[in-house]
Amino acid sequence: MTKNYLLEIGLEEMPAHVVTPSIKQLVQKVTKFLKEQGLTFKNIKPFSTPRRLALLVEGLSEQQDDVDLVQKGPAQKIAQDQEGNWSKAAIGFANSQQMTVDDIYFEDLKGTSYAYIHVQKKGKTAQEILPELAGVIKSLTFKTRMRWASNDFEYIRPIHWLVSLLDDVVVPFSVVDVQAGRQTKGHRFLGDPVVLARADDYEEALKNEFVIADAADRKAIITSQIKELAAANSWQVNLDQSLLEEVTNLVEYPTSFAGSFDAQYLAIPEEVLITSMKDNQRYFDVRDQDGKLSNHFIAVRNGNRDHLDNVIMGNEKVLVARLDDAKFFYEEDQKFPISHYVDRLNNVSFHDKIGSMAEKMQRVQKIGQIIAQQFALSEQSMVDFNRASEIYKFDLVTGMVGEFAELQGIMGQHYAKLAGERDAVSLAIKEHYQPITAESKLPSSKVGALLALSDKLDTIITFFSAGMIPTSSNDPYALRRYAYGIVRILLKQKWALDFQTALPELIAGLDGLTPAPLPKSGAETAQIASFIRDRVKQYLQVADYRYDVIDAVLASIQQDPLKINQAAQVLEQHHDDQQFKPVVEALTRINNILKKVKPAGNKVVDDTLFENDSEVELANATAVLMEQTDFEQLYEEFVDVRPIIESYFNDNMIMADDDAVRMNRLTQLSILNRLSHQLGDLSQLVIK
Repeated sequence: MTKNYLLEIGLEEMPAHVVTPSIKQLVQKVTKFLKEQGLTFKNIKPFSTPRRLALLVEGLSEQQDDVDLVQKGPAQKIAQDQEGNWSKAAIGFANSQQMTVDDIYFEDLKGTSYAYIHVQKKGKTAQEILPELAGVIKSLTFKTRMRWASNDFEYIRPIHWLVSLLDDVVVPFSVVDVQAGRQTKGHRFLGDPVVLARADDYEEALKNEFVIADAADRKAIITSQIKELAAANSWQVNLDQSLLEEVTNLVEYPTSFAGSFDAQYLAIPEEVLITSMKDNQRYFDVRDQDGKLSNHFIAVRNGNRDHLDNVIMGNEKVLVARLDDAKFFYEEDQKFPISHYVDRLNNVSFHDKIGSMAEKMQRVQKIGQIIAQQFALSEQSMVDFNRASEIYKFDLVTGMVGEFAELQGIMGQHYAKLAGERDAVSLAIKEHYQPITAESKLPSSKVGALLALSDKLDTIITFFSAGMIPTSSNDPYALRRYAYGIVRILLKQKWALDFQTALPELIAGLDGLTPAPLPKSGAETAQIASFIRDRVKQYLQVADYRYDVIDAVLASIQQDPLKINQAAQVLEQHHDDQQFKPVVEALTRINNILKKVKPAGNKVVDDTLFENDSEVELANATAVLMEQTDFEQLYEEFVDVRPIIESYFNDNMIMADDDAVRMNRLTQLSILNRLSHQLGDLSQLVIK
């Protein structure tokens, strides 16, 4: 027979972003606890609102299974000394079974006496076990915690009530000074306390007191209400999922409503309006049927429809105050030329160890000029880049960005357009922040991509130079994210950049442009190159390449993310081909030989030392391979060369007695091995 168990933690209002991860954590920890305790169950249904974390364990077993088994321990000669005293091993064995050494007995097994314990335990009831959930509740972790009253206990918010019901029976325990019982609370303003008769009554009882306890149900209600408002007014509404999730976790009883603002504010860039509505007020923006931003919004109230007109008026009033501020800053910022703001950047610190924001822009321009030489950009693109790099941080000191920090780059684009800058320049100002997250949008333009790449490279180089290098557990300046962005930009643009050779030139070009001492040794430069290369591995893992393909290409001679990725594509594509295994085996055989013995510095093959046609054929085939710059073509050539390699090994003794012949053959194999290492260390591949 099974029962249903209800656990609820009643709290002061939690921040919206905490609710979902907290209920997931509670479900995970309770699931683990029940399994460890040997209590089976059919399902755990979670409930969460800003004021509660709860779950209903359905089909919970009434008690643990009884235990009746014999456990084998150490040999008697280990369990006891010659005087019959118990050893630590015997005591530990008994303790592990929650027994004592008095329970140990000995029996022979294949001529050796071993210690045994007969364990007989009646399973505990769920009623006896569940009070230990107090420890699970206390174990929940939060990024921020607080104390209340005179308690030393810390939690996300003060605990006001606890519910612990096994069917209709209270399972008593306490957390701090709060006793678990059967009383929960309804909506803070609309509902009353509820005494639950049974665990199964929870969801319906709260609904009667204006609490929709199931977060999925609240989200569905909000979605439906917004769609109804949109349909009734012929609006288009983008149901931003992050905002929808946040609003769901801000309310217990959702009622959606529409409001409006004066159309004069539509003259402000729409990003400003959307930010004011979404980020500051948690409103959904509205568009007309042509996709143009409308002077309306949709919001969600934590309550019913009573006095909704007053609620709408209050929300409109608050929004207009924000829009008045935005309008003021927008108009004031345009009173000064871009040069005015650029000059002010001399007094804005990028980092106290690295220099000002103006100095950063100088370094970024220098980096872009150096690396662009490899990207074949047009003359106009470079003119646009140089202009963008001179001004791209100017909006940081505008009034609008000072008020709405999330609009940096976006306002730079708008103000640059208004000032008459070319579209490529204004777009690059916006795009240089991209990608903002590991998977977010990349720059769409060449100029924007070059500016974003140069900006991120400068940040990594200068922070490493200042000794602020990420550790395995700490990356306060998000340098890994910047490096991952660099990799993604290079791959999207199909730009080749070998960091091992590019970084020394970049660092030399930055000399005198930062107070931080730039890397002097090859080891310091290699550390930065390795840091970026590690993000290539991350990219390949996210792209779901085979682990052995990733290992192979990262062990290659390549230091260019684009080429490493291209090599991975080729190996992944052909991994299951019929010819793949014999090709890899042939090239791996060469690699294994050269691990044991290397040519004495010879780089050129002497064809006068050839003794048979197979050496000539391999030399001719190698010459063709050396001309291949495309990895797909290189692999196809290796497929064709594979029989020649096999003939070469059949016809030649590599370790010939003649020193010159031996070294010539090793040199020939060494050149072929270097060519194969453009794809990767093929010995890392797992082939069947």
